Amino acid sequence: MLLPNQLTVARIILTPFFMFFFLHGNQTFREISLVIFLIAALTDWYDGWLARKFNYFTSWGKFWDPMADKILTAGAFFGLVFIGVLPAWMVILIIIRDFAVTLFRGYADHKGLSFPTSRYAKWKTFIQMAYLYYILIMVTASRSSFLSSDILYFINQYLLNGTANYYALLTVTIITIHSGILYFLENKNVIKKASSHEQV
Repeated sequence: MLLPNQLTVARIILTPFFMFFFLHGNQTFREISLVIFLIAALTDWYDGWLARKFNYFTSWGKFWDPMADKILTAGAFFGLVFIGVLPAWMVILIIIRDFAVTLFRGYADHKGLSFPTSRYAKWKTFIQMAYLYYILIMVTASRSSFLSSDILYFINQYLLNGTANYYALLTVTIITIHSGILYFLENKNVIKKASSHEQV
């Protein structure tokens, strides 16, 4: 197995470890979970860089690389829902959109059809990851013993539980859904061919 594919597998394996440490509740464990998430996210950047530099592209990697990203982000999103930081309905919409597109892309590729990732979709992924980095850092910092009580109050009252976080996630949700709708509209001919019984 090529190194980029090994990194993809590592990202999938790291996801349950991230969730275990994140959901444990212990502050030290939550700090460890943040490190695990950052390492997993870095494997995404590094395996993409390796694939482009050395032309390491495989059918397996084309499907599982984006799927590993979705597994990691889904784990983070659902973990944040579980501890009461994010509303479930927005997270569910994001997860459904992301897995629907990834699964259909894999199916289209299986039938020999091109279903490329748009620039808008790439920006959507960047915005999602930036939001997750931010909110995971805020969650970890919200119980830090190194911060003053005033800073902790501000983080918990305004950055996590206030309207700022709600509207930030709402923006991410709207961008995610909008990009998904455009994605399917722009590839409607591919969808028709992939949905047919004829093998391309």
